[in-house]
Amino acid sequence: MGNLPECRVTSFQPVFAYTGIDYAGPISIRDRKTRNPKMLKSYIGIFICMSTKCVHLDVVTDMTTTSFITALKRFIARRGKPRHIYSDNGTNFVGANAILFNKLKSSADEISSTLSAEVKSWHFNPPRAPNFGGLWEAGVKSIKYHLKRVIGDSALTYEDLCTVLVQIEGALNSRPLSPLSSDPQDPTPLTPGHFLVGRPLTALPEADHTSIPEARLKKFEHLQAMIQHFWKRWNIEYISELQSRLKWKKSFSELLKIGSLVVIKEENVPVNRWKTGRIIQLHPGPDGVIRLVNVQCADGAVYKRAITKLCVLPSQ
Repeated sequence: MGNLPECRVTSFQPVFAYTGIDYAGPISIRDRKTRNPKMLKSYIGIFICMSTKCVHLDVVTDMTTTSFITALKRFIARRGKPRHIYSDNGTNFVGANAILFNKLKSSADEISSTLSAEVKSWHFNPPRAPNFGGLWEAGVKSIKYHLKRVIGDSALTYEDLCTVLVQIEGALNSRPLSPLSSDPQDPTPLTPGHFLVGRPLTALPEADHTSIPEARLKKFEHLQAMIQHFWKRWNIEYISELQSRLKWKKSFSELLKIGSLVVIKEENVPVNRWKTGRIIQLHPGPDGVIRLVNVQCADGAVYKRAITKLCVLPSQ
């Protein structure tokens, strides 16, 4: 594999200093809560920090340049101004670049000159080369694939879709990236939430609504059922993808060591909750191959698990 670009490994920079942008959709929404609503198209604006992998989601109502600029202003108000922006050659992105940079650079207004000075440049992918934006394309896949299945034929309003997306954003930013420290007694992983709020992102305790028929759920319970369905699908997929990436580094048996931080693949885990622990004992078989280990979690409980149910978090 080739080396990562400089924007992916730049340290000592604020979150979202290097930001990748893309759209996902369309998703149909209701124009009002009353009867006989009109169905409108909406899209998901995805903003990804290139170095910390933090995710920011927003709802936009069309693909025009104006709608994107308003979404970008909402993003800047909440996350700060990015130094560099990366995107494909969508007409809305190209148009926004022309408005925000080309016109602002020729303006003598103090606010405009400040924006032009702080936002260095807008980088576009080569035409017909989506692989150059693999980081945000992976974000589109993580969100869109499962979201369209959990929403199904439900007609959400703009407010409902925003509620669902913000909670999905929290779930994505709770994913473990690597060990937080080298202490063998510390089972806490580093997550994108640490870069955003300084601690792991958690969710309020919620009853399981996934097994209740939809007709018996209240409106807010229906939205929470969507979040829980998304979580059950996505977190298992994420752990499985982490396991498959190990082939690019070294064999799985070489990573299994005493003190290694692992994520345990479990079903029915609450939203934004990842079961992590440290390996405290290895159980090699008669042929010397390790297939079972003992894992100690944060609550002190010790579990014996097969290595197929574990994912070792990379420490480098």
